[in-house]
Amino acid sequence: MSTNSLMIKDFPQDERPRERFIQHGPQSLSNHELIAILLRTGTRQESVLQLSNRLLTHFEGLRLLKSATLEEITSINGIGSAKAIQILAAVEIGRRISNLSYNDRYVIRSPEDGANYVMNDMRFLSQEHFVCLYLNTKNQVIHKQTIFIGSLNASIVHPREVYREALKRSAASIIALHNHPSGDPTPSREDIEVTKRLVECGKIIGIDLLDHLIIGENKFVSLKEKGYL
Repeated sequence: MSTNSLMIKDFPQDERPRERFIQHGPQSLSNHELIAILLRTGTRQESVLQLSNRLLTHFEGLRLLKSATLEEITSINGIGSAKAIQILAAVEIGRRISNLSYNDRYVIRSPEDGANYVMNDMRFLSQEHFVCLYLNTKNQVIHKQTIFIGSLNASIVHPREVYREALKRSAASIIALHNHPSGDPTPSREDIEVTKRLVECGKIIGIDLLDHLIIGENKFVSLKEKGYL
């Protein structure tokens, strides 16, 4: 194997961090393997895995690397500004994720809050999208999931798909939403049937369906306000 700028693709299949990432998940990789994915290439003298290992050794692990400067990283032989910026960008993303708090989450206190959360994304869609917002006990949105795309039908929008995600996210309640591409949010018979079915299943599981909102052109209808929940 040539030692010219060794890349991850030059390694045997079972030694490539990217392939192991795909097959077994990121948790299966060591710190230096994850950094090797960011670096992509090594140097003429060493492989990318050796370079990433040397980088970690220089900073005595992730603890010092997370506060390293661009100048400190580029001072390491084999790491230019492009590679250093990729590492620092990944560090910053990790820092921002760790600093997220429940206070940053959107709170839904009314049907208007729920409609405002999705209006700009859903009002121009050319097909119907059935979306669920999963909330915690403080009515904060912890997850948004598109469950189905196409004409709404009680036999297609299955409660199993809706509540499986709720259980996965440990959600306390759900708000269902779907758009009417016509722009008219008037509920159909199918809309009402889907809503009643979801309410019944939610009662059995213990996860409330708080509302089902139909999104039109800058307007919406709450099926709870219409008396269907």
